[in-house]
Amino acid sequence: MRLRIRAGDTDAFGELFDTHADAVYRHAVWSEGDPALAEDVVSLTFLEAWRIRASLHPDGDSLRPWLLGIATNVLRNRRRAARRHREALRRLPVRDTVPDFADEVVGRMHDADQVAAAIAALRALRRADREVFLLCVWSQLDYAAAADALGVPVGTVRSRLSRARTRLRELAERELAGTRIVPVEQGDYR
Repeated sequence: MRLRIRAGDTDAFGELFDTHADAVYRHAVWSEGDPALAEDVVSLTFLEAWRIRASLHPDGDSLRPWLLGIATNVLRNRRRAARRHREALRRLPVRDTVPDFADEVVGRMHDADQVAAAIAALRALRRADREVFLLCVWSQLDYAAAADALGVPVGTVRSRLSRARTRLRELAERELAGTRIVPVEQGDYR
């Protein structure tokens, strides 16, 4: 079995796992008292065993001591890493005050209200005006390109865009003031 594992035989390694995973798990639970950590230790132990399989002595009896030795090293490495992490946290400067994010949150809420008002106002525009506005403002087409896309004269694009901007400004102000906007019907040319 040792020679097969050294050679990278996955079936032999599967047998090794099936035979000894519980022993490695129990060892880790007894060492740390944490079942979730023990599962991680089992995974890392067998991953490391696979990585260093070529260093396994070809002669010997049970592979359990080899695996438990690897598990012990995995546990030591975990403890060292945890200690280094704690020490790094201790070196961080202590902040006496916690930053107040209230102003930022209020600003975001205000921005969200403005975006919602703009969307409601945009939906309330006549379809023809909305299309011109979206093409010229959002898609950044020039008047000629928007006219070509819609199959209308350039003058029509200019007048619709002017009307859309004026109407959007009025509708957005009403929406922000709390006055409900009713979408315009397609045939309505207010």
